[in-house]
Amino acid sequence: MQHEGVLLEGSSPTRMRKQMTTVLVAEDDVNDRLLLETAFQSVGVKGPVHLVNDGLEAIAYLMGEGQYSDRSRFAYPSFIITDLKMPKLDGLAVLQHLKSNPAWSIIPTIVLSASADEDDIRTAYQLGASSFHSKPAKFAELLALVKMIHDYWMSCEIPEVDVSGKQVKTPKKGKLGERFKQPEQGCQTRVDR
Repeated sequence: MQHEGVLLEGSSPTRMRKQMTTVLVAEDDVNDRLLLETAFQSVGVKGPVHLVNDGLEAIAYLMGEGQYSDRSRFAYPSFIITDLKMPKLDGLAVLQHLKSNPAWSIIPTIVLSASADEDDIRTAYQLGASSFHSKPAKFAELLALVKMIHDYWMSCEIPEVDVSGKQVKTPKKGKLGERFKQPEQGCQTRVDR
């Protein structure tokens, strides 16, 4: 049986996982951030839930820049929840940044938005969103959604990553996927602000 979280740097071929989940939430509304943080705690998520105010801050977190450079405090997230409509850079820009960096595109990214606009939903999926959910109106519904999201993504097999979130190279010779190129280890710099 496996434990929750991202795989540790230098882990064995048996793929050991961390005991805790690290969640990154990009949400500009203070009340929604507080509700999400409370919901994660209420459903028993013991790992850190890091809250950022916008897409620009989310990308800085992913890149380990500035205040997020200490990966022992700001571990690479097990999954991301992002709002769509935020100042500076929106959730679509976060998705676009992840998609343009194949080494990071494996991270489950969930859109949680007040928007139910068909074009927003379509665009989010085209940019690599793992799922799209409308923000629930009641806290009990948010609890159920957060529990479902957490339980689902923590039950999935994920590729091994190092502490910075880069995929660990694996020997591909003789494997089904050997015809596909592995992503480069370097990630692109920030998107234009």
